[in-house]
Amino acid sequence: MSSNKYNRRDFIKKGGAALAATTVAWSARSYGMIAGANDRVRVGIVGCGDRMKQALIPAFLQHAKGLNFEFVAVSDIWSRRREEGAAFVQKLSGSPVDAVRNNDELYARKDVDAVLIATADFQHALHGVEAVTAGRDAYVEKPTAHTMDDARRFLAAVRQTGKIVQVGTQRRSAPSYQKAAEYIQSGKFGDIVMVEMTWNVNQPGRWRRPGVVPLLKEQDTDWKRYLLNRPQVPFDARKYLEFRLFWPYSSGIPDQWLVHQIDTVHWFTGLPHPRSVVANGGIYLWKDGRQNWDTMTAVFDYGPLDDPTKGFQVQYSSRFTNSAGGTKELYYSNGGMIDMDKQTVTPTGGLSARSAAEMGMQPNLLPSIPLVESAESVSTDANTQADPQTSANMRNWMECVRSRKTPNASIEAGYHHSIALCMNVAAIQTGEKVTFDEKTQQVMVGGRAYE
Repeated sequence: MSSNKYNRRDFIKKGGAALAATTVAWSARSYGMIAGANDRVRVGIVGCGDRMKQALIPAFLQHAKGLNFEFVAVSDIWSRRREEGAAFVQKLSGSPVDAVRNNDELYARKDVDAVLIATADFQHALHGVEAVTAGRDAYVEKPTAHTMDDARRFLAAVRQTGKIVQVGTQRRSAPSYQKAAEYIQSGKFGDIVMVEMTWNVNQPGRWRRPGVVPLLKEQDTDWKRYLLNRPQVPFDARKYLEFRLFWPYSSGIPDQWLVHQIDTVHWFTGLPHPRSVVANGGIYLWKDGRQNWDTMTAVFDYGPLDDPTKGFQVQYSSRFTNSAGGTKELYYSNGGMIDMDKQTVTPTGGLSARSAAEMGMQPNLLPSIPLVESAESVSTDANTQADPQTSANMRNWMECVRSRKTPNASIEAGYHHSIALCMNVAAIQTGEKVTFDEKTQQVMVGGRAYE
């Protein structure tokens, strides 16, 4: 992969024209690449850590037989994970797969049509660029990118190649979220006036790997390849295995949890990014050498980019120190509330008859309705366990690999959640109010570009 940075000015100047041109060119090329019903799609694994083994592999195998997909290779730069990953896939699938040392070896193969990517947070965009540039479709875990340069490079590469990329923001394939999007976009909910989002756990071991860190030796991996375009620093097994605790390999809470939830704001409203972000927090309890906060509160301002008098706030809070409140996503309008945890629309907080009468107005109360009539499920053809949202997102990607249609969680969706993420990171690192320049596609702090 080239180390040259993608030119931002070229991206802004040529992006729209390139998208239009590649859409025309690749509509013919892509449809010419549609695999027939009897053509097996052969898939490689990039990074065989916990997320891949616990979620993506089981989700893939739930649909592989019916859609005629199969695993053929596992790429991981740590020898232990590489060999264990290949054995794990063979045990679940019943078919042998090859273990390869790195992505150069993987993409040199002629029997890899597509890949699943679940590597360290900072690697997703760059590994995605590698995949599509090598002519492979890809399912890429979130976050898409936590630097705008990486985000721009990935978006440009997908547009230029026309490959099918699904981002791992699996809410976009969940029936309840699809119904919520439909309900809000129909106008029945009314204007959003506030969103409250929370993700709380009380897990000192979350993102820690104390039992595995001592097993990783520098001679058993490729530390330089691991770092990619990040600064060259001495080998550190914690930064390799517990990367979520350390910047610039992850921002922690925003990389891992914020992007899932803030992505739904963009989806439901059609707004591409926040107008501004502020954040505060710190490491208040878990003094274990981590650099990323164990507690964060951020406020995102959303609304029309050309009308600051309209809009709403998203209040986002997350902590590792007490789990009360759990995970919640609450959307409010003047008429009531959508609770994504309970999957309901209710009149909670709506304009009551008494309050309306005081101003000579009519009450505004939403009906109480479920977003889905029954528990979410997805058709599968295997006994492997996978959460329904990830399973549905994986199936959608596999179907799109065949049809060449745009997946539910497109690269554009990933780019937009990356903007919100990068703004959040800048707010954390500077303590200032952060904005975004739509024309230059740059995060701005104090009137200056922040990269």
